[in-house]
Amino acid sequence: MMITTETMREPARARAVFSSEDFGLLKEAVLTHLRTIEDRPESVKYSNLYHRLGRLS
Repeated sequence: MMITTETMREPARARAVFSSEDFGLLKEAVLTHLRTIEDRPESVKYSNLYHRLGRLS
C-alpha cells in the first residue's frame, strides 16, 4: 500500500495541561504539605518540587 501526501496529516499541536494560575495553586498546596512534613526525610523532595514550580509560574 502506497501512502500519498494527501493521506498524511500533521500531528495536532500539544496544548498546555496546566495554566499559570494552576502552578500557583500547586505551589501553595506543596508548601502547605511541606510545612506539615518538614522533619521527615521526604521533605527534601517536596522542597525541590516547590522550587521547580516557582520557576514555572
